[in-house]
Amino acid sequence: MKVLVINSGSSSIKYQLLDPATTDVCAHGVVQRIGEAVESNAVTVEHTSGEKTLEYQGPIADHAQGLRVAFDLFSASGQDLAHADLAAVGHRVVHGGEVFYQPTLITDAVVQAIVDLSSLAPLHNPPNVIGIESARALLPDVPQVAVFDTAFFHNLPAAAKTYAIDAEIAAAHGVRKYGFHGTSHDYVSGQVAAFLGKDRTELNQVVLHLGNGASASAIRAGQAVDTSMGLTPLEGLVMGTRSGDLDPGIIFHLIRTADMDVNDVDALLNRNSGIKGISGVNDFRELGRLIETGHPTAKLAFDVYIHRLRRYIGAYLIELGKVDAITFTAGVGENDAKVRAESMAGLERYGIRIDADRNTAKDRTARRISTDDSDVSVLVVPTNEELAIARAAADLVG
Repeated sequence: MKVLVINSGSSSIKYQLLDPATTDVCAHGVVQRIGEAVESNAVTVEHTSGEKTLEYQGPIADHAQGLRVAFDLFSASGQDLAHADLAAVGHRVVHGGEVFYQPTLITDAVVQAIVDLSSLAPLHNPPNVIGIESARALLPDVPQVAVFDTAFFHNLPAAAKTYAIDAEIAAAHGVRKYGFHGTSHDYVSGQVAAFLGKDRTELNQVVLHLGNGASASAIRAGQAVDTSMGLTPLEGLVMGTRSGDLDPGIIFHLIRTADMDVNDVDALLNRNSGIKGISGVNDFRELGRLIETGHPTAKLAFDVYIHRLRRYIGAYLIELGKVDAITFTAGVGENDAKVRAESMAGLERYGIRIDADRNTAKDRTARRISTDDSDVSVLVVPTNEELAIARAAADLVG
C-alpha cells in the first residue's frame, strides 16, 4: 500500500510517495518557483527515486503544470502513478477552522468548505486547494484525503482558545485560537512516548517545532492544552519571517503614521519580520555566520528569538505543573545545538539539565540531550509530517 503525500504552498509543491506501514520512502521531490519568471535552464523540479535524481528545467506556470511535470518524472524513473496501486493521496491543509478536525475524504463540498476557510488562512488554504484540484484531475480514481494542521488543537480548553474580545463578534467571525503544525506536534509527542517507553497518557510534554515557521505546544496526558500559534500562524514565537507576538497597537500605529494599508502591514508581519526583519536573513545557518563576523543586528535577532522561546517554555512549565519531557523538532530544533543550549540554559532549578556533549553530537536519530540525572527528559526527535499524513490517509480509506 502506497500513499502520495502532497504539500502545496503558494509557489512550491513538496511531495513524497511512501508506504505508511513500512515507512519506506519510494520517491520524493519538490516543485519550486511556480508562477515565477525564470531562465529556461533553471532547475524548477527535482525528483528523487532511490539513488537517482531527475530534474526539470524551465518555468512552471501553475500548480497543475507542476504536478504534471512531477508525474512525468515519476514515470521516467519507472514509477507510473497511474498504475502504482495507490491507496490514497494525502494533502496537507493548513486551516480546518471549526469544521474539520479529523482526516477527511475530499469531495466537491469539502473543497468548497476549504475555500470558504481561506479568510482565516489567505496565504495557505488557496494554494492547498489548487494542489488538491490538480491532483484530483490527474488521479481521478484515487481517494484524496485532507489532513488539517489545526486538527490536533481542535479541543483546546476554552480558557486557552478564547480571545478576550466581544464574544458575539468572535463567534460570528470564527475568532479563536486554532493552532498549527498540529500534525507535527501529534506525531512527535507520540514518538517521545515510544522513546521513553511510556504511554502518551502518562506524560506531560512541551514540544518545540522550530523551523522557518515555529510553534510550541503544551500536552497533558496526550491532549494539547495550549499552543503558541493562534487564529493564524502569525502568533507566538519569533520565526524566520514572521513577527510572532506583538502589541496589536503596532498595527494601528503603522496604518496611521507610516502610510501603510492592511495589505502592507500583512506583508510586513508575515514576510519581512522575525529573524529576517531584524537581521536581514531568515536562515539560521546564515544568521550564525553573521554572528561570527560581528554583524551588528544578527546577535540581537538571535537573542530576541531565544527570549521569546524561553517565555513560552516557562509559561508551559507553569501551565502543566509537572513536565516529563521537552522536545525539539523541525529544521532549527533538530539541527541547531546553540538554540537548544541557550533556550535551556539556567533551568537546573526546574529539574532541567543539559549534557553539552549529547547536545552537540552529530546524530539524526531521536536522542536524549539531557543528563542522566535530569528530572525532565530533554530530547531531539525528528518530525515526519509526511508519514503522519500518509498513515492518516491510509487509515481513513481502510
